Amino acid sequence: MIDKIKQAAQARLRGSKGSHDWEHTERVYSLALQLAEVEGADQEIVEYAALLHDIGREAEYQANGKICHAQRGAEIAQDLLIQHGLERAKIDRIVHCIRTHRFRNNNHPETLEAKVLFDADKLDSIGAVGIGRAFLFAGEVGAKLHNQGVDIEKTKPYTIEDTAYREYLVKLRHVKKRILTTEGRRMAMKRHDFMVEFFARLNQEVDGLL
Repeated sequence: MIDKIKQAAQARLRGSKGSHDWEHTERVYSLALQLAEVEGADQEIVEYAALLHDIGREAEYQANGKICHAQRGAEIAQDLLIQHGLERAKIDRIVHCIRTHRFRNNNHPETLEAKVLFDADKLDSIGAVGIGRAFLFAGEVGAKLHNQGVDIEKTKPYTIEDTAYREYLVKLRHVKKRILTTEGRRMAMKRHDFMVEFFARLNQEVDGLL
């Protein structure tokens, strides 16, 4: 069944924008399985949840962020897993993981499997890969290259000011503090340090200091 679910998830993400495409799901899937093994989480639940965690992303894009992709994805995943005949108890655990994996909403991961997915998704948003994804997303929404000195309180997402640097200031620099597992925190520290160094260097280069 996992192969069928993988194919269904891949089909849903076909044509997705680069910052949240199938390759992102593959990286989260790999990270989640690593974390699950170290932390002792249920690998089957983590597998399904990681493959399906972003299938509601297109709805969020189309609504310019007004729809929560985690909530929409949980609804789609539930219907999909019911159609494929997975046991209801497992479906409920998987859906909880998907619903609570988003960075900003009121749903918090309560199970170990949900915490593993949450951490895997956040780890892919920081470090070298996270920087690349931030610039990809900025390009997707038509943002400028850089806006050093920006007052983030006066900027809005999905606008010309929604740069990679704004993403760093608003979200990415805070990610390490929100990681929930021991192994996830270890990995996050290294990625965080690299990211801080990169944006400091970017500011220096923009100022002509390097």
